[in-house]
Amino acid sequence: MTELVSSTASTKVDAGHGVSFAEAFRVWLRVALLSFGGPAGQIAMMHRIIVDEKRWVSESRFLHALNYCMLLPGPEAQQLATYIGWLMHRTAGGLMAGGLFILPGIIAIMALSWIYVAFGHVWFVEALFFGLKAAVLAIVIQAVVRVGSRALRNNLMIGLAAAAFIAIFFFAVPFPLIIIAAGVIGYLGARAGRPEFAAAGHGSGDNGDRDSALGELLPEHAKPNPRRTVVTALVWLALWLTPVIALVAMLGTESTFSQIALFFSKMAMVTFGGAYAVLAYVGQQAVEHYHWLAPAEMLDGLGMAETTPGPLIMVLQFVGFIAAARDPGSLSPLIAGTLGGLLATWVTFTPCFLWIFVGAPYIERLRGNKGLAGALGAITAAVVGVILNLSIWFALHTLFRQTVPVTGFGLDFDAPVLASVDGAALLLSLAAAVAILRFKLGMMTVLGAACAAGVLLRLAGWS
Repeated sequence: MTELVSSTASTKVDAGHGVSFAEAFRVWLRVALLSFGGPAGQIAMMHRIIVDEKRWVSESRFLHALNYCMLLPGPEAQQLATYIGWLMHRTAGGLMAGGLFILPGIIAIMALSWIYVAFGHVWFVEALFFGLKAAVLAIVIQAVVRVGSRALRNNLMIGLAAAAFIAIFFFAVPFPLIIIAAGVIGYLGARAGRPEFAAAGHGSGDNGDRDSALGELLPEHAKPNPRRTVVTALVWLALWLTPVIALVAMLGTESTFSQIALFFSKMAMVTFGGAYAVLAYVGQQAVEHYHWLAPAEMLDGLGMAETTPGPLIMVLQFVGFIAAARDPGSLSPLIAGTLGGLLATWVTFTPCFLWIFVGAPYIERLRGNKGLAGALGAITAAVVGVILNLSIWFALHTLFRQTVPVTGFGLDFDAPVLASVDGAALLLSLAAAVAILRFKLGMMTVLGAACAAGVLLRLAGWS
């Protein structure tokens, strides 16, 4: 904790870059309020502000930090903000940047969750979310195209993506195993000098370092310190796990609150590959294992996260809210839902700060490491396959009213009942996809139009 105290006393010109803490607060607040569009849009927006406009860090340093965050479980955009905030203003800067990044989303998702539980079965609200789900499907498909165009640079990367998709969709191979395998393949391929695994366009440094506020040097607080690492790890582990242990001890493992704490803590450790990979894992577990909510409700939650600032993983607050509201115990459903949503948020995001504050000093020393870059490239390719799995999973539950399980010979997936296709949902999804992919309309425009179309279709009796 001494680092936190000292950081607040030296934020005005920390590491000699001259960016005051007050100025950083204004910039990170602006980043938070503009953080729409999922992880790709958020990272692009952060790059424009932090690298191009403010010139706080260089291109290579930004990409190196992003590489590390993409290797971590959890939301890479929020972790990237935490990393750069920490680089600029120590622990206090990381807390400010990472905390502000999720604050607008916490407030917005909580308000929408209250409305959903209180009025979710009102026809107008149902019609709005019907339209949202169709547009969200188009946005997820766009994510496959967008990430795939960057990650699948050669036939080997395409093969990794295809293998990941087949493994997770048809055979239900656990996502962590897919990521570990891809990472090992990428690391060994890069170490062997295979050009397919070469880093895409950055190395240990570039001339841009000299032009950035942070410069070329490694700040003193960013140098590895074993004693500080141990203290930091213990503090953040206590902040993360103390509520979990207390809930299990007081309520037992059968309580919904204990299950929320345990499940989302587990999720925080194993869901690698970014927001869409997290949603694939959480959606299947929350719907099929815990039965907290229906597939359509999971899509409603994703629609909320898509229309509000902050990481898409904020949908987990909605999942925790619905789970607790439906099993409130002695509390009122809305109060229980509020506590469940905040609990899910706490155990989801607290580990994100742990990964950055403990690991970032050592990652800063690995700038330009070929093995790390190769592992990242292979993992990103595998994640494309996982995002494709997510888009198909969402499509099945958006466009078809019924699915049937297919098992045997190692297979384990859901197939659609073709006769149950929802014509209105199909029409809206196709229109949203054309608007986004062909005419390049903005996400908020498409989402707004889809909501209006959902209301009109309901009024016409077609949905």
